[in-house]
Amino acid sequence: MNILVIEDEPKVARAIRQGLESEGSQVNVAATGEEGYFLAATHAFDLIVLDLMLPGRDGLEILHAIRQQRCAARVLILTARDTVEDRVLGLDAGADDYLVKPFAFPELLARIRALTRRGRPEQVLRLRLADLELDCVTRKVTRGSREIELTAREFELLEYLLRYQGHVVSREMLARDVWKAADRATPLDNVIDVHIARLRQKMDAPFKKKLLKTIRGVGFVVKEGEA
Repeated sequence: MNILVIEDEPKVARAIRQGLESEGSQVNVAATGEEGYFLAATHAFDLIVLDLMLPGRDGLEILHAIRQQRCAARVLILTARDTVEDRVLGLDAGADDYLVKPFAFPELLARIRALTRRGRPEQVLRLRLADLELDCVTRKVTRGSREIELTAREFELLEYLLRYQGHVVSREMLARDVWKAADRATPLDNVIDVHIARLRQKMDAPFKKKLLKTIRGVGFVVKEGEA
């Protein structure tokens, strides 16, 4: 899983990161509300572990903002606020679960496993962006009235990008989730870049509006408008 931990207590953040990485997850840590919001709003994560009491933006403000942007990541609130009112506020704001500090790490892992078993809300069968449409059942891709012929790998790549549309997807994420090669010693950056170039040539080059954008040094995003 690709997990974002927004937590300002260094010892807690370090313990969570080490524990989750030992379980095979890829973990990013943000120590302030502003940094956490930026990462959550611009990158694709499977899960966000969110503290409420943060310097800068507080956790509830971050949660409201990313849900308004239709961020589909699961959100687990992790906080010392333990009243019923606090729990209700967090869940109503869009959190999927709520764990009170201090906590036992096995319980955190159990709650994360439970969240992932619920399924991803964005697993729809037809994906659209502007005049681009991808049918996951027939594996047909069209843009406007034109059908776009893609290889199996190009289709998987485009499907992944569309499921995270509007969010930057890194090469590491593509290697792990599309190529299923997270444990390879040799990076797949060149292979990924070649497939991105071929996909761009097919889905963007013949059209005036460009949807597939490269964010230099970060990754790729499909979206309308400027990168």
